[in-house]
Amino acid sequence: MQTSENAFLDGRLTIAQPVDGYRAGVDPVFLAAAVPAHPGQSVLELGCGVGTASLCLGWRVAGLTLTGVEIQTTYADLARTNASRNGQALEVHIADLAHLPEVLRQRQFDHVIANPPYFDRSASTAAREAGRETAMGEATPLSLWVDTAARRLAPKGFASFIHRAERLPDILAAFSGRLGSVQVLPLQPRLGRDANLVLVRGRKGGRAAFRLHAPVLLHEGTHHDGDRESYTSEVRAVLRDGTALPFPV
Repeated sequence: MQTSENAFLDGRLTIAQPVDGYRAGVDPVFLAAAVPAHPGQSVLELGCGVGTASLCLGWRVAGLTLTGVEIQTTYADLARTNASRNGQALEVHIADLAHLPEVLRQRQFDHVIANPPYFDRSASTAAREAGRETAMGEATPLSLWVDTAARRLAPKGFASFIHRAERLPDILAAFSGRLGSVQVLPLQPRLGRDANLVLVRGRKGGRAAFRLHAPVLLHEGTHHDGDRESYTSEVRAVLRDGTALPFPV
C-alpha cells in the first residue's frame, strides 16, 4: 500500500495514510477535541482507522491508556506505526465490532469514541476503493456501534460520536435505553447554513436532561472566498493547537 505522511495539529502529529483509500480529515480531530478525558483514564476507539482521533486525543491529554479496534489489517498496522512514530502507546486490535476479542470484552473504559461510516448505502453509491468503502459505507448498523460502546463503558463513562447531522435521529434512538445525559453539539460550516455534522455524547448511567448546545461555527463569512483559510479563531485553535472544543460535561 502506498502511503503519504500528513501533518495534524500544525505538525505536532505526523500521520501516515493510504494514498488510495480513506484519508482522515478534520472530523477525527473534532472528535478528539470533544472528549472530556483526564490523565490516567482509559479510552477505546471503535473503528480507529490509522489512529488519528486517538493520537490527537493522546497529544492533548497526557497519561491516557489508548486502545483501538479496526477491522482492516492495513489500517490497523498504520495506526500502530503512527503511534510509534509520534511517541505514543496505542494498543490496536484487528476485529469486527460484532465479534470483539475476549480480551476487550473483559475490559471497561472511561471513554469510548467513534467516527462511524457516514453513508447508508441503501441510499448512496459505494466507493470503488475497498478501504475507503469500508470506512465510509455503513455495513455495520449504527445501533451496533452504540451498543458496543455502551457495553464497553465503565459506570459513569462517556461515549463520544461524530456523525452527519441527518443521522442524529438514528443516533438518539440508539442511545435511548443505553446511554443517558445526552448532549449534542452541532458543527455549522458558515453563518446561514445548516449544521452538517454533530458531536453526540452520552454517559453510562447518566440521568441529566438532554442538552442541545449552540452550534460551533467553523468558517468566517457566509461563503467561500478563494483558497485562503477561513476557520474561526476558536476552530483554528482546535485544528492547529489541539485545544478542546467548548463541549461542557
